[in-house]
Amino acid sequence: MASSLILSVLEGSIAFGEKVIFNDLTFHIHENDKICLVGRNGSGKSTLMNVITGDKELDSGERWQLQGIKVGYLRQEVTPKAGQTVYDFVFEQIKAEGEEALHKYKVEMVIQPLELDPEDRMDRLSGGQLRRACLARALVEEPDILLLDEPTNHLDLDVIQWLENYLKQYRGAVVCVSHDKMFLANISDKIFWLDRGRLKTCAQGFAHFDEWSGQLLEQEARELKNREKIVGMEVEWMQRSPGARRKRNVRRLELVKEARAKLKADKSAFRRMMSRIQVGDMEDDVQGASKIVAEFIKVDKKFTDETGRERMILDKFSMRILKGDRIGILGHNGSGKTSYLRLLIHELLPDMGKVKLAKDLQFSYFDQKRRDLKPDDTVKHALCPQGGDYLKVMGKTRHVCGYLKDFLFDPALVDQQVGTLSGGQKNRLMLAKVLADPKSLLILDEPTNDLDMDTLDMLEEILSQYTGTLLVVSHDRDFLDQTVTKILAFEGNGVVEGYIGGYSDYIAARKEKNAPKVEKSRQKSAPAKEEKPAAPKTKTKLTYKLQYELDNLPKRIARLEKEIAELEAILDDSDLYAKDKNAFHHASHRLGYAREELEEAETRWLKLTEMQEAAASS
Repeated sequence: MASSLILSVLEGSIAFGEKVIFNDLTFHIHENDKICLVGRNGSGKSTLMNVITGDKELDSGERWQLQGIKVGYLRQEVTPKAGQTVYDFVFEQIKAEGEEALHKYKVEMVIQPLELDPEDRMDRLSGGQLRRACLARALVEEPDILLLDEPTNHLDLDVIQWLENYLKQYRGAVVCVSHDKMFLANISDKIFWLDRGRLKTCAQGFAHFDEWSGQLLEQEARELKNREKIVGMEVEWMQRSPGARRKRNVRRLELVKEARAKLKADKSAFRRMMSRIQVGDMEDDVQGASKIVAEFIKVDKKFTDETGRERMILDKFSMRILKGDRIGILGHNGSGKTSYLRLLIHELLPDMGKVKLAKDLQFSYFDQKRRDLKPDDTVKHALCPQGGDYLKVMGKTRHVCGYLKDFLFDPALVDQQVGTLSGGQKNRLMLAKVLADPKSLLILDEPTNDLDMDTLDMLEEILSQYTGTLLVVSHDRDFLDQTVTKILAFEGNGVVEGYIGGYSDYIAARKEKNAPKVEKSRQKSAPAKEEKPAAPKTKTKLTYKLQYELDNLPKRIARLEKEIAELEAILDDSDLYAKDKNAFHHASHRLGYAREELEEAETRWLKLTEMQEAAASS
């Protein structure tokens, strides 16, 4: 049975001055819809949210809302009131006599899982705590349409998973903007895609976005080619026609000119849509023979929290970080992730043990608190502290305005003060600063907070070509899957566990590790029972993500095999070192990594194939 329509917009249009934001905007929201709203930076996502709330009126068209429907909106920013408690803020809009028991229930259902203290004062909360308080308020109000703008920012992985389950069971409709692809895939059953002023709708969740959007773009490319042929034929007719006949066909000539102009504009818009940031070649670090970048030797580190309780961060912790390692770091807030990074770069000293670094080690550090950005500096000065309009980007000279465009900045902001930028703009500026010249050790502490999906894709592209040693603290599961090959999990109380692979491999390893314990405890506690015939097993299959990975691994293996063959052919030139030392080092260094990646890809393909066969036979 189809769910009821609760909000609808038909043939709407919105423009700011001469800039058209939406044209022929049409969409429908039904009760219980779980919609992900995606689109490039500046495509109008916030404007669309305001259309749904009714705060932004259409220039033309019709907006209809079912009577009595309530719309709630989790916004990015909030100004806390002095002295107001978290409890008073969360329940400010819904307080009523005789509902204390209901409020207490909602405190347990929402505030506690979000790791908030109801008695804390709002004006004393950190930025992350403020975001969680706003999220708690949006959830307890239980609107019929819940609008969420980047709800996973500053949340731990456990809290994100709790939020996923909460939203899956949420009785109202949800419209969510997020850069967290796995979060969107897990909660959504419909896609709203804002693309060049038009809204495109898919009746499947975000897990199908790449396939669906790819099909639309391929279809558009074919249509542009067909239009180009038709316009070409018309132009050819116009050029062949005698002058007298042309005069009799003035209207047709005008139509040809209009078609050419429209085709040119559409092709230009399509090229901008399909454009990707061109990442320059990164110079390999070939200095130093040691493969050990850093080493922790029986390190202890403790802190005393605000309550006076001693908290163990590291307990007799030992590990080596090797050249080329790509390590993702997970853990609760306060479990020691940032402290671990500060110990690594010698900003903190261990209570016991040693942290040794390779001689002459250079590192680039993305600090989630953005301490390297000074509020009074201009954007240009942040990137060019020595003055001038040019900077070195991966060995090449770039104009600061052109480089800012790569990170989705309007060049007009080049003289704007850093302190006036939004959180997302500051993060993009910090990334631009760090990634202009990444050193042999690259440390990123929560780089995905406040990023839009375009910048996130660009960051993944840059990191895929980075050949140094990478450490990433992140709660973005898909981002970790795309960028790291090892996981360091801070479990609390000084316990740190290491896992091979990305986030998905970490989850699978944890399940496998815990499964035998569960079985043993069941065997001990369960009384002996008469054996019953086993129930027939239901057939299972690989998850969509694993199946997608399996389907695409052969292409990746083929690409790596081709790259290895090309690199080997380059290195066959006995005079290469004398002719181009950098090219020799790059090819030989990359060849080693490519062979390792090929081995990992083939091993992963075998593992997934075995899983697929086991699932099919179960």
